[in-house]
Amino acid sequence: MDDLAERTLAALAPGGPLAEGLPGYAPRAAQAQLAEAVAQAMDARATLIAEAGTGTGKTYAYLVPALLSGQRTIISTGTRALQDQLYHRDLPRVREALGASVKTALLKGRANYLCQYRLEQAKGEKFLSREVAVEFQRVVAWAGRTQRGDLAELADIAEDSPLWPQVTSTADNCLGGECPFWSECFVAKARQQAQAADLVVVNHHLLLADLAIKQEGFGEILPGAAAFVLDEAHQLPELASQFFGEGLGARQLADLSRDALAECKHVTASLATVLGPARSLEQATREARLAMEGLPQRGPMARLMAQPKLPGAMDMLEHTLAELQQALAPLSEASPGFAACGDRVAELLRRLRAWRRPDASAEENVPGSFSDPAASICGEPDPENEPGTSSSAAAFAVRWYELTPRGFTLQRTPLDVSGPLREYREKSRAAWIFTSATMAVAGDFQHIGKRLGLDRPRELLQPSPFDWPNQALCYLPRNLPEPNSHGFLDAMLDEVWPVLEASKGRAFLLFTSHRALREAAEQLREGPWPLFVQGTAPRNTLLEQFRASGNGVLLGAASFWEGVDVAGEALSVVVIDRIPFAAPDDPVLEARLDAVRRAGGNPFRDEQLPQAVIALKQGVGRLIRSESDRGVLVLCDPRLVTKSYGRLFLDSLAPFPRTRVLADVQDFFAAQSSDPEADEALP
Repeated sequence: MDDLAERTLAALAPGGPLAEGLPGYAPRAAQAQLAEAVAQAMDARATLIAEAGTGTGKTYAYLVPALLSGQRTIISTGTRALQDQLYHRDLPRVREALGASVKTALLKGRANYLCQYRLEQAKGEKFLSREVAVEFQRVVAWAGRTQRGDLAELADIAEDSPLWPQVTSTADNCLGGECPFWSECFVAKARQQAQAADLVVVNHHLLLADLAIKQEGFGEILPGAAAFVLDEAHQLPELASQFFGEGLGARQLADLSRDALAECKHVTASLATVLGPARSLEQATREARLAMEGLPQRGPMARLMAQPKLPGAMDMLEHTLAELQQALAPLSEASPGFAACGDRVAELLRRLRAWRRPDASAEENVPGSFSDPAASICGEPDPENEPGTSSSAAAFAVRWYELTPRGFTLQRTPLDVSGPLREYREKSRAAWIFTSATMAVAGDFQHIGKRLGLDRPRELLQPSPFDWPNQALCYLPRNLPEPNSHGFLDAMLDEVWPVLEASKGRAFLLFTSHRALREAAEQLREGPWPLFVQGTAPRNTLLEQFRASGNGVLLGAASFWEGVDVAGEALSVVVIDRIPFAAPDDPVLEARLDAVRRAGGNPFRDEQLPQAVIALKQGVGRLIRSESDRGVLVLCDPRLVTKSYGRLFLDSLAPFPRTRVLADVQDFFAAQSSDPEADEALP
């Protein structure tokens, strides 16, 4: 058999099957180099970490060797949207062009599929609003005709609709083989298809859920594979911290109470036993939330428990959970639903006790303890003269809380997940390919490699092939004050306004805080350009409206920094207000920084800087999306020029030509508007 790398390069070459079978396909040297490295890693069952700049064509670069390898391959994406795009658009095109007879499957987490048992349970329930009731009737009608039960088929119902938890299952409330709808279960069917497929497209959430379940000995979701390809791999460390941690929240407690009461409809005389403890749990949950009033949105456990009423509220919450557990115990034989509720209450009680009083067994894999957050670096320090040497953070769990307007979550999060990730990878004896447009810091993979538990992987740094001197310009305005100073936002908008005039709108303004976003929206509301503000409509709706406007200005925060693709003239400016250092009130970050310091490292240099570099690269990546795009990047944080660490950020970006002169920006757009082809492209 021919070498996989040779067959991959032949498929991507001029006159090859992709050039012949895909309209508009053009061979790219950068794509071929990445594809060759992926193929070689697959052949050798090796680990590869590869940064592929925007325009490389990394999707085809890993799909071609995956389809030609003859090996079972798992491809994992960062988001469900990318997962759907990959499976429904890119994969079929490449497979057809190659003529590859490879069986493929799409697999998502159970929360993405309709649960017919819970749909039946919800019939007759009262809904929060008439709108939700109407949505429910649409789901009922759709349930009778859907073949896959994938909620993506109902794209016009918002992702955060309160209806979804009532018609989907979780690992906690799924009845498994005891479910009366088991033979028709959409989750079970999707998993069966994945087990039989040669190539399975999943997302990181599902991959990590599978990893966590395997560690606990409950079995596996995904089939074994010879190769794993992780796209948008820069997201993996933070997601892994969530999956290897555990938590409980007000919503889980409310769902448990509601489901226990719903089961009473099917078991005679059970209501008298369950009603009192279930209502007591609901009341204890509300009292606990009331005791948290006045606290910051998130913080360490010590800050929460310092509230005068919290210890008593936690005692009552634990007591009512124990009472409900006792009430459900004799009913577990009466119905699968009661048995599942019994298992759920036992697990939530265990989690609450572990959060309040972690014993040796609960913490044996996460040695250490959380220290006083006041001793941790927070905010955006200036480390010019701070000593220290690089060191990995000690692995331990931090206990913390997070509040919503009416709810709360209590979390235990490990600070170092490199160990379990390394163990999973080694046990698989498979090829592992980690790829993204944003993983290296000034050409170095050390930070992300350490967090992923990679030991001497193969490395490839494939720069973006775009013509940066002609396609783009980076503008660093002069005379802006420090970002934390009073009046920074006003001064920033004064500098940005003439840029927007030169570009005739067509801009993203990306902010590191929602507060700055809201204040900027107020000041720009009277501007001559259509204004689109995050939070006023779903993200996809805002993007569609922005594209259609032709000269809009879109203001976004966190979720618009990555995974947003607007190619063409509609987006010609990206403005970033400040360096995206992580939020100083994040208790997990505080504990991680403290652990780095106690191990002799430099928290700012070893943790905060690399994370901020990767985040900045994500935001910058929104600007140039194709060979024909042209645009200006405006970086408004003066520390990029005034601080020595600013050079690290600038050196990590694509090779933008840089200027500090507004006239250069105006000339850039004037040249564009004088280009007849550019004029034709303008809306």
